[in-house]
Amino acid sequence: MPANYFAVTLVLITLLLPAIFYIGHPQIKSVLVMIMTFTVGFCWNAHYADQRLDHVLPNSLDGAEFELIGRVDALPQGNSQGSRFAFEVEKSTSRENTEVFTPRIYLSWNPTWKNTNTIPEIIPGQRWNFKVKLKQPYGLLNPHTFDFERWAFQQDYGATGSVRSGELLETNAIGWFDFRLGMERKRWQLREKIQRLLPKDARYQGVLVALVLGDQNAIEQDDWRIFNATGIGHLISISGLHVTMLAGVGAVIAAKVWRRRSLPLYIPVAKVAAIIGFLTAFIYTWLAGFQIPAQRTMYMVGVVAFALWNGRNPRSFDIWWWALFFALLIDPMAPYTPGFWLSFGAVAAILYSMKDSKGLLGIPTGKELETIWQDRIRMALSEASRVQAVVTIALLPLTYYWFYQTSIVSPIANTLAIPVVSYVVTPLAIAGALLPEWLGEWFLKLAHLSMEYLGIALTEFAGWPWAVHHSHEPAIWALSIAGLGVIMAIRPGYLLDSWKSRVCGVCLSSVLFIPPLPHLKLGEFKATVLDIGQGTAVVVQTATKTLLYDTGPTHGAKDDAGRRVIIPFLLGSGIHEIDRLVISHSDSDHIGGAASLLKEIRFRSMMGSLPENNPLLSNLNRRSIPALPCRYGQQWEWDIVTFKVWHPDEYTNFDLEYPMKPNEMSCVLEISNDRYSFWMTGDVEKYGEAEIVSRLVNEEYSKNNYKEVIFMAPHHGSKTSSSVGLLEALNPSQAFAQNGHLNRYGHPHPAVTQRYQDLNVPFYQTPKTGAQIWDFKSHGFSKIDWRHREKRIWHRK
Repeated sequence: MPANYFAVTLVLITLLLPAIFYIGHPQIKSVLVMIMTFTVGFCWNAHYADQRLDHVLPNSLDGAEFELIGRVDALPQGNSQGSRFAFEVEKSTSRENTEVFTPRIYLSWNPTWKNTNTIPEIIPGQRWNFKVKLKQPYGLLNPHTFDFERWAFQQDYGATGSVRSGELLETNAIGWFDFRLGMERKRWQLREKIQRLLPKDARYQGVLVALVLGDQNAIEQDDWRIFNATGIGHLISISGLHVTMLAGVGAVIAAKVWRRRSLPLYIPVAKVAAIIGFLTAFIYTWLAGFQIPAQRTMYMVGVVAFALWNGRNPRSFDIWWWALFFALLIDPMAPYTPGFWLSFGAVAAILYSMKDSKGLLGIPTGKELETIWQDRIRMALSEASRVQAVVTIALLPLTYYWFYQTSIVSPIANTLAIPVVSYVVTPLAIAGALLPEWLGEWFLKLAHLSMEYLGIALTEFAGWPWAVHHSHEPAIWALSIAGLGVIMAIRPGYLLDSWKSRVCGVCLSSVLFIPPLPHLKLGEFKATVLDIGQGTAVVVQTATKTLLYDTGPTHGAKDDAGRRVIIPFLLGSGIHEIDRLVISHSDSDHIGGAASLLKEIRFRSMMGSLPENNPLLSNLNRRSIPALPCRYGQQWEWDIVTFKVWHPDEYTNFDLEYPMKPNEMSCVLEISNDRYSFWMTGDVEKYGEAEIVSRLVNEEYSKNNYKEVIFMAPHHGSKTSSSVGLLEALNPSQAFAQNGHLNRYGHPHPAVTQRYQDLNVPFYQTPKTGAQIWDFKSHGFSKIDWRHREKRIWHRK
């Protein structure tokens, strides 16, 4: 297939190039150039995709165990309590001695009872012999959330896996000409140096590592919340300004050295400074992890250096276009990342708006040196303010599209943070990382102290009630209108000469703030079964109310489904308040995300099956959120939609401990209108199911119920649940299970799956469907499987 793409490209270039050179009509020539460029770009992108797909682990080997020999391929994440890292496979065999052609995989290594509580230190360039269990790249798929599979595709990971055991074969297997891996090892050395020289309890240690190396994984989530709330998150990474600053330092040093004696007679000083500046940017971009903002700046510096060597003076946008070309040539998948759009978009907005710009005083910016110093200061402040305003307005549509919020205090916070981070913290941190330890330690401590003082101010800004405006993921039509408004608002020229059109442009951009139109009428409801892994989380919406049933599992000490899946989904959907949180029981895969949610989302009330000493109840009490126990017979109505609790027993007393195992105390909730019934069952097992059947019989449910029943398989499809008695009593028309992909419990159990098949009940599992969006309308109901974007509609009978 790749050969076909090359053949098409070659034939096209052979046919079109002569025509482009010999046709004199400029419009026809432009059309031919566009056709050739588009086709070549498409073929290159298809070739890139084919290469990635060829590296994916075959279906027949999904979940198999292998013995792998290879090298640690990049900077690892984690520590001795668990690590994640890229691994370059040199030799791999399965138990059947089948050769696997997956050259690059993503591994995780966590402690087990066999190797106590720690794992060996993972360093780039080490050669290991690992025993691993591999899977095809798989990630949770939900609206508005991170797509791990797309990220793995972009990074060329053909498989993911977990390490069972490992033997270190060689501590340093990096060749002399392996520049990339050598830089990764240098990054690890610098990170280790920063962590060693700073106190272990240094709060902003991870921030300094991010500013020097682009590795943001050690930054605490609470700090990220403050950075995002104040709109300075773009500074806590390798920005283009940092690369430009270092390139400038390299160029200045080179110029001073080259001016000595007769060296300028051989090569002009400006050319030497340009090439050294580019080399400095090139090396630092690699040290920074080759992130897109750093790449963009490096390419722009390179284009300027090349033009200088050839005696040319390129226009600003020509430099931008060449940088864009190189970024897409190296990585056609780059546009799928927010950093690509934010970085290139910000620079494009500045270049567009500041062309022939004038400050508020009406003085051209190129005449600063002809004015007195007071006017120069005013002009600099004027232009800096305009640049900040341009970037804020220009990135507004992208910010809402990617992050569903914008910081109102961003102009204030950035006015303080940009000079502190860019000209104090970052230079001190970089110097501390590069200088000898006895001197570098003091630079790092000064950088950390500066960041601490800045953090005090940022925390104050983030605490203001109006600091952040939360919205939703805007529709395409809103993005288009807002984009037109941005162009009008930031267009070049003297501000006071065109203030009316600029205000009009800002008004057009306000369509981003329009809340989603309500699509549910009275008596209708929608249930989103989130793809949450081995756990439960379902969002139920009526015309004006929202309920969240369970909050999913934890994913380690600092991560959980609330932060990873539920909060992005809620914010992207424009849901900023939950009217009722229902917790089925206290197992971690049902309550794990609650603490994170309480920090970001407003809750009006909570209902659940929790013992009195559960920490969540104390958390709710501190926030003055009313909580009540879940008991059979409780019932309420929202927007002509009925909510009814079927389990546990109405006389259940939630003291310090459950009367029986937590699963059997699960809060079972039915949501229904006049045509449909949607059941959420937690982890209830056979004993609890028998009680529910008894209540169904007493209320003559099967006789009085003519509704179509959508049923959650209890306990993720465990063999201890989904009893025949309960299924016959409810007679569901559809069923679903929330479970983890290839989970260690084997859920859903084959016997349970077979039971649903025997009863002719379609059984949907979130690992196969992704999020399931059930929409119950007056004319019928529908289900969308998010993994395949498939929608199926059942019309009302």
